[in-house]
Amino acid sequence: MTVMHVPEQLSCFHCGLPVPPGSDYTAVIDGKRQPMCCPGCQAVAQTIVDGGLDNFYRHRDQSNVTPLAASAAEAATAELTLYDSKSVQDGFVRFVADDHAEATLVIEGITCAACVWLLEHHLSNHAGVQQFSVNLSNHRARLVWNPQACKLSTLFAEIGRIGYQAHPFHPNTEEVLLEQEKKRAIRRLGIAGLGMMQVMMMAIALYAGALQDMEERFVEFIRWSSLVITTPVVLYAAQPFFIAAVRDIRSRHLSMDVPVSIAIGGAYLASIWATLTNSGEVYYDSVTMFTFFLLIGRYVEMQARHRTGRAGNALMDLLPTSAMLLSADGHEKLIPATELKMGDRVLVRPGHTIPADGVIVDGRSAINESALTGEYLPVTKSVDDAVVGGTINVEHPIQVCITEVGANTRISAIVGLLDRAHAEKPMTARVADRVARYFVMAVLLTSVTVATGWYLVSPEDAFWVTLSVLVVTCPCALSLATPTALTAATGTLRQQGLLITRGHVLEGLASATHVIFDKTGTLTEGNLSIRKMVPIRSTTSLTPYNIAAALEQSSEHPIARAFHPHFTRAADDVKVEVSAGVEGSVQGERYRIGKPEYAAALSGQPLPQQPDQNLQWLLLADTQGAVAWFALDDQIRRDARTTVATLKHLGLQVGMLTGDDSSSAQRVADELGIDAVKQGVSPDEKLAFISQLQEQGASVVMVGDGINDIPVLAGARTSIAMGSATDLAKTSADAVLIASELERLAIALLVARKTRMVIRENLSWALLYNLVALPLAALGFIAPYMAAVGMSASSLIVVGNAMRLSRPPRIRRKSQE
Repeated sequence: MTVMHVPEQLSCFHCGLPVPPGSDYTAVIDGKRQPMCCPGCQAVAQTIVDGGLDNFYRHRDQSNVTPLAASAAEAATAELTLYDSKSVQDGFVRFVADDHAEATLVIEGITCAACVWLLEHHLSNHAGVQQFSVNLSNHRARLVWNPQACKLSTLFAEIGRIGYQAHPFHPNTEEVLLEQEKKRAIRRLGIAGLGMMQVMMMAIALYAGALQDMEERFVEFIRWSSLVITTPVVLYAAQPFFIAAVRDIRSRHLSMDVPVSIAIGGAYLASIWATLTNSGEVYYDSVTMFTFFLLIGRYVEMQARHRTGRAGNALMDLLPTSAMLLSADGHEKLIPATELKMGDRVLVRPGHTIPADGVIVDGRSAINESALTGEYLPVTKSVDDAVVGGTINVEHPIQVCITEVGANTRISAIVGLLDRAHAEKPMTARVADRVARYFVMAVLLTSVTVATGWYLVSPEDAFWVTLSVLVVTCPCALSLATPTALTAATGTLRQQGLLITRGHVLEGLASATHVIFDKTGTLTEGNLSIRKMVPIRSTTSLTPYNIAAALEQSSEHPIARAFHPHFTRAADDVKVEVSAGVEGSVQGERYRIGKPEYAAALSGQPLPQQPDQNLQWLLLADTQGAVAWFALDDQIRRDARTTVATLKHLGLQVGMLTGDDSSSAQRVADELGIDAVKQGVSPDEKLAFISQLQEQGASVVMVGDGINDIPVLAGARTSIAMGSATDLAKTSADAVLIASELERLAIALLVARKTRMVIRENLSWALLYNLVALPLAALGFIAPYMAAVGMSASSLIVVGNAMRLSRPPRIRRKSQE
């Protein structure tokens, strides 16, 4: 007797219903492909995963997996409830006090400044919310609320209720969302561009045929062909405009998407009516052209926003992915760094990154803190000294007791400073937010007034006249006035070695009153070099340079690298004394190099007097006594002095802001002629100093290069990173000096001032055009196609004027001296 094997009935991983035979719907959850019963469950599950909410499946009670869970609404509610869990919040919420918590969110669905205004006003008025600010450039929101007064899930639901979607800010999750958004934008842009080209060709044939009495059957064929090509452009490429318009109308708040949608939808429907009835004019070319150029503007804005968003993500990448956990009996276990808890003890070997903030409980070593301070010299740390996650252990193994994890670490605090600096909007942005609302209302009121008036006078012409008004008021020339000038100027500066990454840089440079420099790596080269060698006595056939290089050859310390060019032979029996120096044998003789007291102790002879108290000196000595003094210093950039003089000649105040608290900071300032110097300041203090200057009315340009400069680069109205800066500083800055030539700053300032003049000319022309064309269109003297032609001509004039910025200005030699 044969026993037939009946396969076990699979259950849907999402809703619990049986999976029908032959169904192949699946979703990858926690790295494993899980079965789904239908495309609906597959879509909901994929949404949960894409939103970074995988914890929903980890934390839910399996007894609750019933067919009722198939409801997308109930699934969404369950997802939001998870955000009230302490374990989930640990990854992105920072608890300052029992009644004060902070979180960084990523908001999907934002299209313009009006969206930011709506979100901020809606959430800020909610009970328990102390502050809610949204950054338009990267779509991140900073939420400060009282956990005792309202739940986090309630605030997420409120954001969803007005048509947006919020996610916790996690670098990896945000990268996925940004990539998905980019792909969607490229697809829509491609369809709109292809449709515009095809329809424009047909429109040219239609216009030409109208002049030569084209046969009616050909006219009808071209109109129907244009309708077929335009339909996917309107229904797919222009879809974001219509979705945003519906959302804004439901929330009773108007944005530019409302008149844009009315213009595109109205022209499209009117053209369909004209095609069906074989009467009137068709405007398929205008529809596709509007959609394409509007999508280009959105795409450029999106690219800049993504670049900004990745800055904070890269900063979080400083933390390692794993950590060596030590058990109570001393056994080592490699675990993900995200699983560390307060009180854990970890082992950090030389060359490894400290995984989280903590305190050294065993060992002594030099820690490279350049990620936080920007200074290249490692700092010696021993038992009971605090260390920061993201810094690097240089010399010896240490054991660290973890004191802070997740959102409470120092790196997370710097990211918070970065987001806060971005969220603080300049006056021009606040004015633009207010003007945007009134402008949209004025456009709609004008259109309604014109439509009503013409309906009473001549009903058959009311629609076409209103459409002409909407086309005329579509601020193409007005919108192009600024970006075309900025684009031309940006291209010119790129050729001159200054890469601009954000659009407001030229405006900030044109109105700049202060230029503040970081010292290390900005005004100086950022690398230690031997500035001076003072011999005391001769020893062997080798020079003091050769002996010192032999001792330092095996070390990767920044001081050692200054001697590497002089290496000719290696030392024997080398011993490194932490934070003191190096000892070894060269040609049979024992030598020491390092701190004067350490080197002199080898011979027991008195310490010789240092040649100059203002420099950092190392002593080379043998068993007989001192051999030579070496002065190490960071070299000033060759064009720094000329740049400072040029900036002063252009009427700007020049200052220096550095974390270096040694005497070399004041020496650099004196050599360059910089009077305003603030040294020994932390990243927080740098940001506070710049903020205070700007509150007093200054327009600050900050020039820096290190990770420690990221918050102040974000907080300054305009920020510039050196070409040799860290990648994080470059992505956080508004512009990058590609060749690290400071003298390019003067050229940038002159181009910026010329750009400001061209923008004013363009705006004047665009406003004049609208003031003249709007009354004519409202009176019926301008047909829609004439409005489109006039708009194009006005745009060409604006673009032509902006092209004058393609020629770089020349700086007279006199201004450089």
